[in-house]
Amino acid sequence: MVYALKYKANGSLERYRARLVAKGFTQIFVIDYQGTFALVAKMNTIQILFSLSANLGWCMQQYDIKNAFLHEELEEEVYMDPPSRFNL
Repeated sequence: MVYALKYKANGSLERYRARLVAKGFTQIFVIDYQGTFALVAKMNTIQILFSLSANLGWCMQQYDIKNAFLHEELEEEVYMDPPSRFNL
């Protein structure tokens, strides 16, 4: 488990965060544990896509797939140890 504190813009404590991290042994402390990354398209790219769609008569649809990866079937086996705080 990786524990973190989230702070408001004024520096006061907003909430506590806990995240279950699989032991992949490829993470580097301070670099990979604290950061969260999301791929986001630039606004220029989205504008070009809309322009192409309008000019070429493409049909566009929007999907909200914020947590779609949580429901996907895995092709490989994943082994995890329970966090050390749990006594099994």
